[in-house]
Amino acid sequence: MRVDQAQSSIQGKSYVFTVVVEPDEDRWHAYAPALVSQGGATWGYTKEEALANIGEAVRLVVESLKERGDPIPTEPAGLKPTWSDWDC
Repeated sequence: MRVDQAQSSIQGKSYVFTVVVEPDEDRWHAYAPALVSQGGATWGYTKEEALANIGEAVRLVVESLKERGDPIPTEPAGLKPTWSDWDC
């Protein structure tokens, strides 16, 4: 399991979310635990593709929440990034 961070800038405000990337048979599964129930999960054939896809998913979820006036979820306790130089 690899835990990263995704950052999304919407309307001048930045949001940082933990992202988990895991191998799953012949694909890679990626999700943002704080955004899973809103659609913050995806996959890719490679780790890099999964990271790119989750970056887009995080941006779309945050944009949708902001447009509807819904609160942006906070991070669940206990997840610590092991790599944080990734900017989606």
